[in-house]
Amino acid sequence: MLRKLTSKPARLVVGTAVASLLVLAACDQQDTRLERARDLADATLDQLSGRTIVEQDGTPALETADVMDRAIAGTLRNDMPFDTESERPMFAIGSIIAKPKDIPPAETMAVETEDEVFLADPEALAETAEESADSPPVAAPTPSTSRSLTIVEPARVMPKVKLDPNARSKSLSEIEKATEELERTAELEPEPPTKTRSLSPRSLEAAPVQEKEAARKLARRSVISKDAIRAQRDANSVMLDTLSKYGVGGEVAMSREGQMVIQIGEDGGSPTRFDTQSGPKSAFQNFLAIDQKIECPDDPDMVTVQSNPVMATECIVKDLRASGQFEYVEKDYIFENQFARKPRPDTPGTSPDVTGGTITETDITPNDPLWSLQWHFQNNGTGEGESSGGAGFQDFWTRQGTEGSPDIVVAVVDTGLQMNHPDIKDSPNIAPGWDMVSDPRMGNDGDGRDSDPNDPGDLCDPSVPYAADTFHGTHVAGTIGAAATNNGAGVAGGAWNVKIVPVRALGKCGGRLSDINDAIRWAGGLIPAEDKEGNEVWNDNPADIINLSIGLFEYCPASLQDAIDSVTERGVIVVSAAGNARVATQFYAPGGCANVISVAAGDARGQIAPYSNFGPEVDILAPGGDLTRDDNGDGRPDGVLSTKASTNCYDPVTGEGVENCFYAYEQGTSMAAPHVSAALALLKARDPDANADTLISTLLAAVDPREPQQCAGSCALYPGTTPIEGSPDMCLRPCGQGLLNLAKVPERATGGGGQ
Repeated sequence: MLRKLTSKPARLVVGTAVASLLVLAACDQQDTRLERARDLADATLDQLSGRTIVEQDGTPALETADVMDRAIAGTLRNDMPFDTESERPMFAIGSIIAKPKDIPPAETMAVETEDEVFLADPEALAETAEESADSPPVAAPTPSTSRSLTIVEPARVMPKVKLDPNARSKSLSEIEKATEELERTAELEPEPPTKTRSLSPRSLEAAPVQEKEAARKLARRSVISKDAIRAQRDANSVMLDTLSKYGVGGEVAMSREGQMVIQIGEDGGSPTRFDTQSGPKSAFQNFLAIDQKIECPDDPDMVTVQSNPVMATECIVKDLRASGQFEYVEKDYIFENQFARKPRPDTPGTSPDVTGGTITETDITPNDPLWSLQWHFQNNGTGEGESSGGAGFQDFWTRQGTEGSPDIVVAVVDTGLQMNHPDIKDSPNIAPGWDMVSDPRMGNDGDGRDSDPNDPGDLCDPSVPYAADTFHGTHVAGTIGAAATNNGAGVAGGAWNVKIVPVRALGKCGGRLSDINDAIRWAGGLIPAEDKEGNEVWNDNPADIINLSIGLFEYCPASLQDAIDSVTERGVIVVSAAGNARVATQFYAPGGCANVISVAAGDARGQIAPYSNFGPEVDILAPGGDLTRDDNGDGRPDGVLSTKASTNCYDPVTGEGVENCFYAYEQGTSMAAPHVSAALALLKARDPDANADTLISTLLAAVDPREPQQCAGSCALYPGTTPIEGSPDMCLRPCGQGLLNLAKVPERATGGGGQ
């Protein structure tokens, strides 16, 4: 929680923090810099205030809609301190991610260049086109029931290896068995292709649609290589030696591209039986630990290590790194959604009978009744039906002749999707997804990974006052286009016609890094998931764009960067929230990772929001909302309005309270990122053959540059930032190349396209 620094000692603390950050900027102590960034974020102030409410005339669409098609949650707050996200990150106890060294980049079943796709075997097209989402089964290992394994059993097609320090010979045999199994699986896959057949965009124009889709899917898939097999075999032996040193057993999950996840426990027992937490979260998070940056001693006491799974995790990570066998070894961090959350819910509405302005008849306007309250999609300007923070979606729909295309796929890696939401359950925009939450304790749905990406809720600790399920992924996906737009109910999405693939990777208390890594690869079509029978299940709709409205107060983990690089190398665009910690984005992941479009949050004025991260890593500013302001004078908070089941709602026409509703205002860089994902989906629909670089260049050119004051904040609130010349009390918070404005996209010479 943010604290007001009004006393002289408090001001001295801020001054000292600023000076310390400037000193640290000149050194390479990354952990120290990150720790100081957290301290500074914790010391920032909240200077938000409410605005005067101005009544406007209502629109017929809103007034005539059914109450449940227009009821919303979220009212204006004059004072709303934010929950700080600057506390130390958490990690899954006994879960470690590692990748052996010297594994060449994963080969694919086809070679996709900027303009062409080449296939070694033309007949493979016909075969792949006939495949269903459930591909033919591949040999899968029989799950072990040994007590030396943790109870967490992530579902994987690749083999899992039991490593038991009390049965070394047997463990070595398990390693060889898994290696042989991988080799047999590799033999069933095609050899790495040579460029024997070109499927360029021109040649594909005459090809059947199924053939084109099959070629694109094949171009994504990773092939199991002999190098990856040998490297994982050798790495397993090193892991066995390390576990034996501490008398700790475990299980290692292998993969196509070499990333390995090891689950450990004392003497092979489950780490969940150790309660390492204290305080109100202990009953619900005893399988998670706060990262206290504990260092393993040079000569650790074995009894201490074996009785403390947190210390065991740290020591094993340290030893594996020191072995020189691995490209990276890291803890399985826990990511959170990027809502800028308020500490308590608003009361049912006493809001006046007001709505947004009317739209001119010449513009393409969805008939969804809540459209007039979605300032974030409206044209940028100060006129009637416009917003100074609007992203110009309406102008794009009107001038470019497209509201999207079902051929364009956006994967939303998040908390899943409320499949029974009335504006989503019948939407034509939802494609089959996957639940990648491996740990049943975090899954909150009674099992691990499966084909059901429905969001059952993510409430972590019911003992926290006013805690509730966020249904975060539903809000994010609704902004992109999961909701049925122009259906006379609820809200509109940014891309009316788009294919949304929900990939659930966050559950109760957050999401594991290992699950997120797999979710990214599966969404991109690189690796298969596994059904209950052990069969491979590939994503039948590989993503063009992946939205990551998630965050971790930590430098970009190496395994996450590896996963991002894997999909972007194949032409996928990854869009990420910059984060809500009010610090430089370099301290945050995935917003600070390379090869992502990092998105900061703007308010209805087109200025950077107080909670948003900032810095040179940010690429673009997009509407994220501010629930404490009403700069458009519509009587509502300037949050982003989207799909989400909520309570404590109200009727925006009558102001009467409604117990439950399906639409809500939220704020955060989580809300900003899906605006950019939707914009990229529209650009791809307009130019289907455009590659990722072209789409990104077009996107970043479609911005309104910001003046320094529009990307600024009080120097007292953002220690370490640079004062603006002529405004000594205001400091610069770089927010990218400008505010997203699709109205700046030039019309195509051919007059547009898409559907």
